[in-house]
Amino acid sequence: MPVELQWGARTHVMGIVNVTPDSFSGDGLATPDRDITAVVEAALEQARAFVDAGAELLDVGAESSRPRNAYGDHPDVDAETEAALAVPVVRALVAELGDRAMVSIDTSKGAVARAALDAGATMVNDVWAARRDPGTAEAAAAAGAHLVLMHNREGIDYPDGVFASVVGWLREAVAAAEDRGVHRDRLIVDPGIGFGKGSDENLELLHRLGELKAALDGLPMLVGTSRKRFLGELLGGAQPDDRVEGTAATVALAIAAGADIVRVHDVAQMARVRTVADAVVRR
Repeated sequence: MPVELQWGARTHVMGIVNVTPDSFSGDGLATPDRDITAVVEAALEQARAFVDAGAELLDVGAESSRPRNAYGDHPDVDAETEAALAVPVVRALVAELGDRAMVSIDTSKGAVARAALDAGATMVNDVWAARRDPGTAEAAAAAGAHLVLMHNREGIDYPDGVFASVVGWLREAVAAAEDRGVHRDRLIVDPGIGFGKGSDENLELLHRLGELKAALDGLPMLVGTSRKRFLGELLGGAQPDDRVEGTAATVALAIAAGADIVRVHDVAQMARVRTVADAVVRR
């Protein structure tokens, strides 16, 4: 039977399935030596392990969303190329694991969102909150799918303060998504840790996460801190694959502050963190 999200009853773990050649975290599955068949099989192998470890969501992305202000310029991927990688993976994951995990498409393009939803995805995770292409919201509305609206921007200047800016921006994104037909009970907000923010801004938002959720009327919140650059800075220059303890700390603290979904690379470890944090927080 389809997976249902239980807001407030538990924290859900979202495993990151990167079918890109250039992920910041070094876990992109679309390596030069793999054709699409091999990419799909690699994604299936990873996803099986994620679900066995406790992930309830699988987030498939075929374009690196790493922030340019932190990682430098990188080429955009057109919708056809993105869909050619993402959609076969979505279809395979839904076919094999769809009764155990919800499959999400990580895209900011309406055409890719529509194709992935047609292939069985039931969530759209848009790092630009349907602002760059309202088609992602329209696709989610037509399919009755969940839509994640993440705060994002190119620069890191916040003259009115990062907290007020993020709250105002996400309120506008929520209203726009509802205007395009997405039911409120399908909306999820994401403060966009690491996107258009420096370390100070990231830490302030994490410190005030419970306040942020309340300011957004208690909408379900996704938090993604996994392997992010600010963790490396706090840990003395640790590389992405050496940030597991930093990720664990932020995951536990996010759960304590009311996060409903944590989006992570290291699913086995973070699912265990979730289990312990939930046992304390959700008594």
